[in-house]
Amino acid sequence: MQLTHKIALAPTPDQERYFRQASGCARFCWNWALAEWNRQYEAGERPAGPPLKQQFNAIKYQQFPWLAGVHRDAHAQPFAHLARAWSRYFAALRTGACPAPEDRAARRPLRAAGVKLAYPPTFKKKGQTRDSFYVANDKFSLHGADESGGPTIRLPKVGTVRLTEALRFPGKVLGATISRIADRWFIAIQVDVPDHISRRRRAADGIEGVDLGIKAAVTLATGETIRSPKPLTSALRRVRIRGRRVSRKLEAAKRRIGIAKGGRIPKGTRLPVSGKRRQASDRLARIHARVANLRGDFTHKLTTRLCRENQALGIEDLHVAGMLKNHHMARAISDVGFGEIRTQLSYKAARYGTAIVLVDRWYPSSKTCSVCGTKCADLDLGTRIWRCAGCKTPHDRDQNAARNLQRLATETALPVANRTVTDGTLPARALVGGGKVTPVRYESPVGISGREMGRVHNCPRSG
Repeated sequence: MQLTHKIALAPTPDQERYFRQASGCARFCWNWALAEWNRQYEAGERPAGPPLKQQFNAIKYQQFPWLAGVHRDAHAQPFAHLARAWSRYFAALRTGACPAPEDRAARRPLRAAGVKLAYPPTFKKKGQTRDSFYVANDKFSLHGADESGGPTIRLPKVGTVRLTEALRFPGKVLGATISRIADRWFIAIQVDVPDHISRRRRAADGIEGVDLGIKAAVTLATGETIRSPKPLTSALRRVRIRGRRVSRKLEAAKRRIGIAKGGRIPKGTRLPVSGKRRQASDRLARIHARVANLRGDFTHKLTTRLCRENQALGIEDLHVAGMLKNHHMARAISDVGFGEIRTQLSYKAARYGTAIVLVDRWYPSSKTCSVCGTKCADLDLGTRIWRCAGCKTPHDRDQNAARNLQRLATETALPVANRTVTDGTLPARALVGGGKVTPVRYESPVGISGREMGRVHNCPRSG
């Protein structure tokens, strides 16, 4: 199983300067490869990643001598990334998607009409894309703590860089990606971990229904509700204040080069960047990073607890992208992180041997009585408590939905659920009456986070 551990770096100013240069080189190579790809494709040729890379290697040090100051891995990997991006684009076209118009305004009515769009790779602009670059597994080495300090990593061109923690996963190191979030640098190390090490033992063998919501992030079939910290809501006032400061400094820079207030910046024009504007942008980025960290901490603790304590989980197959089109609820839904909860449950279930049962999004879990099965067809979103017309049982709509999801998970996954994590653990495949149930595929992509490893996560409980 391939796992990734993301570790914060503590670089010196010179090392941080090199990281920025390497990120710029990776961005430049992507843009060069994309422009050459488009040119060859319009000329009727069949471009591909490896030939483009060979073409670039033949001219790079003659035409772009400044690339010699950056290790070659930084300007070699963008070609592979571009080839994968084009592969995804053409695969989407083969499944019936329509090419996305270049004008972003023209995309909105198509998405609103339910048209599936395929997005081709686009050029990357400094300041509008994430700064990152790749390092091959044979170009760096990890070193443990010694008398002089904590763990370190030795990188090409910059030497030894201090790590804030040691690598948690044993196994074969596949590569690493160095990236920047706000004013901090991180290295994500991909490791191929043996299955007997990557698999985790469950602490219990319960079967639980998980109903996602806004007021309570998760409602369980036991009646327990777990509230989200809602970090964006708590920090929204500061985000707005710092956003306005950046906006004012941006308008001042536009006026300095003769662009009227509210006017658009001509393509290819670079605005002068003052120290105050850079400082304001860094402060805004730091508060956004803090919001993301708080949300990620809650999500990791929640999903680890659910997978560790249960042999089967029933969750709804929510269409989160469609829910975000409701602009009255989009911010609240995003603040809870419905999509990230589903993603983390999917890959952590493979590690704990937990069966994930996806219930069809149109199954009326809130409207169906969990005691007698009677459906309350006229139940609206504003009604939180209702009484069944058949058995007269009062229900909280969220707890009732969680109990129905638990029933479907029990009927579907119980025959194949086991008490220990074994290589033979498989997802359920049976369909249950009353709702379309589909299993989650157990896949472990390279981008799996390792934040749940090496520590015990205690998710807060509330009644």
